[in-house]
Amino acid sequence: MKIYFAGSIRGGRADKELYFKIIEILSKYGEILTEHVGNKKLSHTGEDGQNDKYIYDRDMQWLEQADVVIAEVSTPSLGVGYEIAKAEGSKRTLCIYRPEEGRFLSAMVGGNKNLILKEYSTIDDIKKVFNEFFAEKV
Repeated sequence: MKIYFAGSIRGGRADKELYFKIIEILSKYGEILTEHVGNKKLSHTGEDGQNDKYIYDRDMQWLEQADVVIAEVSTPSLGVGYEIAKAEGSKRTLCIYRPEEGRFLSAMVGGNKNLILKEYSTIDDIKKVFNEFFAEKV
């Protein structure tokens, strides 16, 4: 199984350690096409040496190849939102988020019945969500 993991890069890298752990967990379910999202050295400016067109073309190719999309949507990101929208209707898409006081999930994600949306608080919660998601045959 090929998995496209989406997490904020230019929208903010506060969750980079979490992304690394999520990718580590996801790797037991299949090949992660977007491992770089969890790279702890990757800054909010993105990848050094790669122009925007290269990144767009590469990521759209990976998205096309993916069997499923997993998006961590706690940190608002235009790129993650775009990836979710591109996957909608053609890829089974799971959006995970942690509710926090003063932060609100985008209504475009929260109100979209074409997405699977799950809250979590801990890494153990994420593991449970993934087990359920990957056990479900669609």
